[in-house]
Amino acid sequence: MVKLAAKCILAGDPAVGKTALAQIFRSDGAHFQKNYTLTTGVDLVVKTLPVPDTGDSVELFIFDSAGKELFSEMLDKLWESPNVLCLVYDVTNEQSFLNCGKWLEKARAQLPGTFLPGVLVGNKTDLVSRRAVEAAQAQAWALGQGLECFETSVRNADFHGDCPSLQSHQQRTIPFLHILHICYFSSFR
Repeated sequence: MVKLAAKCILAGDPAVGKTALAQIFRSDGAHFQKNYTLTTGVDLVVKTLPVPDTGDSVELFIFDSAGKELFSEMLDKLWESPNVLCLVYDVTNEQSFLNCGKWLEKARAQLPGTFLPGVLVGNKTDLVSRRAVEAAQAQAWALGQGLECFETSVRNADFHGDCPSLQSHQQRTIPFLHILHICYFSSFR
């Protein structure tokens, strides 16, 4: 039995749903908190996940980072030596999607000359009439950056992406389950 540790950077603009995504993951998809305060600095979520069909596990340290530029300089130290990245944008806010390039560059600068794997997550798909970023646009960008792409509504447990059929509360944790897969099968094996 092997227990691995992995550092995941959760990045994106303010109010895209990073903290909600991390908290849903912490509660195994069972609890959506309706009110959040803006993250200042970094919140740390730690969770150990079993790797399916093995006796192994990955202890995932998720650094839920503030999206405000005000905290940007502090992130350099806290983001040091990541194993994987989770970029989040709001599908109703095109600028939050366009800024993913900036967040990706900042994260990858922590490992110069090394590829940083990860996922791109479009959140708030429940706001259908307000959608500003099409899934195909995000998928194409993610593919060009070497990222997997997912869309979800953390609020409604609505998930879009390649995955087996799961119970609705489990669907909210899919991006992190994919991160588990990346960490275990790509980075550490």
